[in-house]
Amino acid sequence: MINSSSRGILKVFTVKAVTLLFSLRNVIIVSDILTLMIVIYRKGSPHRIQQKRNMITDLTKEHPDKTLWRFALPLFISVIFQQLYNIADSMIAGRFAGEHALAAVGASYPITVIFMAFAVGSNLGASVVVSRYFGAKNYQKMKAAISTAIISCGVLSAALSLFGCLFCPLMMRLIHTPENIYKDGVLYLNIYIYGLAFLMFYNVSTGIFTALGDSKTPLYFLLGSSAGNILLDYIFVAHFHWDVAGVAWATFLAQGVSAVLALVTILRRLRCLPGKSSALFDRSLLGQIAAIAVPSIMQQSVLSIGNLFVQDIVNRFGSSVIAGYSAGVKLNTFAINSFMSLGSCLSSYTAQNIGAGKKDRIPLGFRAGIRLALIAAVPFVILYFGFSRRMMGLFLENTSREAIRAGMEFLRFVSPCYFMIAVKLTTDGIIRGAGAMKYFVIATVPDLILRIILANIFSRFFQSTGIWMAWPFGWVATTALTIIFYRKIAGKPFRS
Repeated sequence: MINSSSRGILKVFTVKAVTLLFSLRNVIIVSDILTLMIVIYRKGSPHRIQQKRNMITDLTKEHPDKTLWRFALPLFISVIFQQLYNIADSMIAGRFAGEHALAAVGASYPITVIFMAFAVGSNLGASVVVSRYFGAKNYQKMKAAISTAIISCGVLSAALSLFGCLFCPLMMRLIHTPENIYKDGVLYLNIYIYGLAFLMFYNVSTGIFTALGDSKTPLYFLLGSSAGNILLDYIFVAHFHWDVAGVAWATFLAQGVSAVLALVTILRRLRCLPGKSSALFDRSLLGQIAAIAVPSIMQQSVLSIGNLFVQDIVNRFGSSVIAGYSAGVKLNTFAINSFMSLGSCLSSYTAQNIGAGKKDRIPLGFRAGIRLALIAAVPFVILYFGFSRRMMGLFLENTSREAIRAGMEFLRFVSPCYFMIAVKLTTDGIIRGAGAMKYFVIATVPDLILRIILANIFSRFFQSTGIWMAWPFGWVATTALTIIFYRKIAGKPFRS
């Protein structure tokens, strides 16, 4: 046992150690940023400028079997590292802070996804519009679209941060979060909201990189960000015992550095392209971005609200089931976001080719994308279905038997359907790139409705297992509609 005197000494030592850590880390971060900016952005020879231009890829020339593989691979690896540090949050929380900490992070997750919907929608809106002007070689409008997207992102970030500060605790109450994890869940959300601007700016920057055919630069940022996040997670949670707060602050710091570097990179790289921006902020371009972003945000938000209803059902079965579901959903999100990255590639591919007037290349891209999606699904199905117990062991101790059981059941119900949902999410990319946002939104509704209704019904007969049984039914319906809509727009002229 540690007496009060020892605790006081330990507390003083910890505070000094943390202060020193932050001081050293701030120096290191500032030094790294300055060094990286000097190395990358200093005015140099024509060879250096040519290197910057080579980071930009024209997706309108080579056969998609070749160009999509090369373009998608860095983006796919980026998603892997992004999801690895998201999973590390839950792994470290579960292993070092306990089952309740994992449950608290998991209970707040559906609310964070609502904010993520705005980030993803902004990413897509900027990506599609910038891709079109880049494909058409209209660099003046392309630069204006980029600056308009960044300014709009800043305004939206401020509004979302205000909303989050006011209503997130109420939202945690509305989904009946158990009292033993409510306080930690709200704490995690509050820190998450502090970093919303970083989340928004980073996602918009990634969309712009993708629009320019550059999938390597986001990968470089994520490599450093992921390593930093996992290291900070371990330090803050395992050594300083900050528990849920440590998980949140680690993500805040790592994502903040990536967002700042990504923005600076974009602004400097634009100088390598000819022409001046037609305007710093263009309302007509904002309208074009919003035409893509708003339906996507609505689609993602509807799904997120649906997940809140599902989380409400899960919460009825206690913190152990919540913890297992939290771990399972983290792994599931890893797979889903990987498939969505392929859809983002096809969005840029489609938009660039429409802008260049090469609409006959769209079906070629569709077939190449489907092959990529099916290959990408294989490892996830094998790991999640065949090794579900080991997957859950990454997050939970052997003593958390009920939580492990719930997570294993969830993975075994959803993972065999990954081949199907991978095709759906890849096809979504072409539909978005073609500007057919009405079809994109409509195809999502059946998944949401069926998941909520069937989860309610099945859980009455099969307890928590019934909730997981609802997933495949929704995915079947939404995939069928997506394929139908793709065939419909493939037979019509694409909007340029």
